[in-house]
Amino acid sequence: MSATISPRDPDGFRFPPGLIERLPEVAGRLTENAALGHMTWFGVGGPAEVLFKPEDREDLINFITHCPKDIPITMLGVASNLIIRDGGVPGVVIRLGREFAGIEADGANVTAGAAALDMNVALTAAKHEIAGLEFLSGIPGTIGGALRMNAGAYGGETKDALISAEVLFRDGTVKNMTPAEMGMSYRHNDLPKDVIFISSLLKGRAGDKAEIEARMDEIKTKRAESQPIRTKTGGSTFANPDGHRAWQLVDQAGCRGFSIGGAEISNLHCNFMINTGGATAADIERLGEEVRKRVAENSGVMLRWEIKRIGIPLEKDHDILEFMKREASQ
Repeated sequence: MSATISPRDPDGFRFPPGLIERLPEVAGRLTENAALGHMTWFGVGGPAEVLFKPEDREDLINFITHCPKDIPITMLGVASNLIIRDGGVPGVVIRLGREFAGIEADGANVTAGAAALDMNVALTAAKHEIAGLEFLSGIPGTIGGALRMNAGAYGGETKDALISAEVLFRDGTVKNMTPAEMGMSYRHNDLPKDVIFISSLLKGRAGDKAEIEARMDEIKTKRAESQPIRTKTGGSTFANPDGHRAWQLVDQAGCRGFSIGGAEISNLHCNFMINTGGATAADIERLGEEVRKRVAENSGVMLRWEIKRIGIPLEKDHDILEFMKREASQ
């Protein structure tokens, strides 16, 4: 079956047409200039030059195998910890659907597709009396995103629960890889940015269902009390430096409640940024960079972004381009 092509004209920036003609035939859906901002938790950002939603695993692997290698590939999950810049994302953005969201329990192990929500994995584990995966209920994203950044919360970290991940490389090869082989460390892995996670095998341990659910309720309560989860926000903005907590450094630098444009540092938890309603992606990134600057001046510590930033700025946003150049040189 040939591709279903759906041009879309989002507000703001638009890529010139033509890229879609260079792409292989797919069974899924290809969309030119697909709006992405509404998919992100911040609610901002430019379009994908082309958005690809594969029909199934075979369709995804076939596309990656035959896609010209000079075309950038970017994965998009539920975009809970992501800034998409206002100029959009060049190349192909891939978003996996329900065909990649399956979850199965076997003994004390759980197999989860990359598009499975972390919360749903935790709930499935609890249903089958598998302990050790409760921390996933406190991470607002997908398993693919958790693998990409070695996400963690509430005393748990993805790499410590991971047996192996099924990884698709840009040449079309698929490998099952352990955390050590992927070089997973605090909020990081060593794999190329254009690899695609297909699924994961997670390990738990036999547990008591009531105790597991009580732990998940505790995590839910802590999140609601300490994080601005009912606003347009992302996950934690900055990774914790060795020997420090990022939120304390931000607070000590006087940045609690600090704002630029429509972007604001949360008063509830100052390692979270908020779109108060009229922010652009550039506002949010500028805010984060200014906070990094002020923290460095106050404490001597340069915070590292935990939120991922992808895409390109608009031509008018020269400072964002400078941020990108500086980061690339580090």
